[in-house]
Amino acid sequence: MKKLRLAIAGLTACSGCQLSLLNCEDELPRLLEPFEFQFFPMTCSPAQLEGEYDAALVEGCISMPHERELVQELRRRSAYLVALGTCAVWGGVAALRNGEDRELLCQRVYGHHPVGSETFDPLPLKCIVKVDAVVTGCPPEKEELLRLLAGLLRGALPVECDYPVCTECRMRENLCLLTERDQLCLGPLTLGGCSARCPSLSVPCEGCRGPVPEANLSEALTMYAQKDFDLQTVLGRLRRFCPEWIQ
Repeated sequence: MKKLRLAIAGLTACSGCQLSLLNCEDELPRLLEPFEFQFFPMTCSPAQLEGEYDAALVEGCISMPHERELVQELRRRSAYLVALGTCAVWGGVAALRNGEDRELLCQRVYGHHPVGSETFDPLPLKCIVKVDAVVTGCPPEKEELLRLLAGLLRGALPVECDYPVCTECRMRENLCLLTERDQLCLGPLTLGGCSARCPSLSVPCEGCRGPVPEANLSEALTMYAQKDFDLQTVLGRLRRFCPEWIQ
């Protein structure tokens, strides 16, 4: 069987999503049989774009011209382009300061170094190119990445999750941290798919997977207010991983 050619790239991000794939240590030897990781700068240097790709997996948001050019080139060369991780899907932490004075922010970070003048407000991939599929999470779960690769072998893309973390908490029979322990948990508004990893360890959901479709935000905010949580604190947490969540 002909190997599928993959391109895996990282833009403005922490590289944690790519690292999650590399952490599939037991599965990696088997992945090398059906896949050719032809472009993967995190694992090989130099890495050059060559020919066409069956799929490109892209981590991170776009905040510099060369990143925009790279993702556009990957889009042209790839049958499928997958947004990998919360930053690629929603903008992530890097986009928290979008809308503020960019020049002032760059001066605080870079001083007068010329690299500061090359940045712009970080954007999720969908703002620049057509995205065929998303795997959200900060970082995505190992099982999600393996399902993505298994699907690509069959010519299929992953089905996007449409239920909240609370659903998985119920399935695991977890104690509700919001209603029973009065902790600020964003599980009712956050996309599932993580098997309620944090609440299962008694850690409130921070919303790292982005908003669940058609979430009843007004009802949730009323519930948080009834629990005496400060509205701005709640909104700040909602915006942490998906700045466009609350405009």
